[in-house]
Amino acid sequence: SCLCGSAPCLLCGCCPSAKNSTISRLLFTFFLFLGTLVSIIMIIPGVEKELHKLPGFCEGSGSVLGVQSKVDCSSFLGHKAVYRMGFAMAAFFCLFAVLMVCVRSSKDPRAALQNGFWFFKFLVLVGITVGAFYIPDGTFTSVWFYFGVVGSFLFILIQLVLLIDLAHSWSQRWLHNAEQGSAKGWYAALCTVTFIFYAASIAAIVLLYVYYTKPEGCTEGKAFISINLILCLIVSVVSILPKIQEAQPHSGLLQASLITLYTIYVTWAALANVPSQRCNPTLLLRNSTGSATAAEPLTTWWDAPSIVGLVIFILCTLFISLRCSDHPQVNKLMLTEESGAGAGAGAGPGGAEEGGVHRAYDNEQDGVSYNYTFFHLCLLLAALYIMMTLTNWYRPDDRLQALSSPWTAVWVKICSSWAGLLLYLWTLVAPLLLPDRDFS
Repeated sequence: SCLCGSAPCLLCGCCPSAKNSTISRLLFTFFLFLGTLVSIIMIIPGVEKELHKLPGFCEGSGSVLGVQSKVDCSSFLGHKAVYRMGFAMAAFFCLFAVLMVCVRSSKDPRAALQNGFWFFKFLVLVGITVGAFYIPDGTFTSVWFYFGVVGSFLFILIQLVLLIDLAHSWSQRWLHNAEQGSAKGWYAALCTVTFIFYAASIAAIVLLYVYYTKPEGCTEGKAFISINLILCLIVSVVSILPKIQEAQPHSGLLQASLITLYTIYVTWAALANVPSQRCNPTLLLRNSTGSATAAEPLTTWWDAPSIVGLVIFILCTLFISLRCSDHPQVNKLMLTEESGAGAGAGAGPGGAEEGGVHRAYDNEQDGVSYNYTFFHLCLLLAALYIMMTLTNWYRPDDRLQALSSPWTAVWVKICSSWAGLLLYLWTLVAPLLLPDRDFS
């Protein structure tokens, strides 16, 4: 029954009772993490050296990265493998996004596909992955790079929305605890965390100026750091203005400090893609002369921005699966209605347990607790984001002599940081500009 049944059959007696919708989201997220793990394994130098043994994947494929020539592709095998794994995951979630359009409740027959048939879903994912490795090179890599760029930009914005939601919820909860209990202790904790975030941001800005700029030249890096520093100062000042405080009593420096720290991280990630060794000491260069059978190890792709990006990716995707926001506006933006009719349908001791065994209960009989299509689109964008993160946003140059970092990656990350700051600024000033709307 677990091959075709719904989420309840996956819980044993030792597991706590849970919502059917939550279990389904966690399992789809597990599929995404599984594909990410496979991608990470494929870019490990020792494994990457063995990928050339796959029939038709390098030798005999007819073309290498879109050009009909005898180019040693051994240095690009990990890059190609991650792109094809990313394509497979994106195609899998795109399929379910299309299938789940306009599902309103668990009474819809398509809801059974969302919440059940997990064994067959796994087979579908494996089948798409195997097929992806047989995609002819042609223009696939160059075209899919731009799909990854657009998807990553959108996922960075989703990360900002989740971060803003987390910051507001965090501040609101601590202020509520301060009103209910020891006010001095909670206010001290609030001030300490805010100070740590701002101190880390200032230290990071200093390091960015030291390592990613030079007294002469590196104008772009200086401009990016300075502009984002000014914008962070502006949103910090706006967050504590009297009129903003009057419209949103829970707004404060904790949210601004968290947004500032994330903005500095995105700036760091952008500067790590500047295609100039002089202005970017962390630039990775991989030439096509590196053979898979060479004695020296291939350049590893594990730089610091990628590791931090991987951690943020894991936390954000888990947050997408588990989140239950208290803010109606955020729920509308993320197309979730955790506090709506679907949140409590089917709940209760009778629905949670059957014969003393903990089960997942159907909480979506009256209405879905999240938009199925939007959830799969978020995972699709997450798959594209992790694909670009694991490859450091690099692509082969025109002569296919090296994997290089294009300026496209720099501008996409910088623009996403600006868009995130504007989005946070809008959450602050929206109640003043639209006084007739409810922003509670």
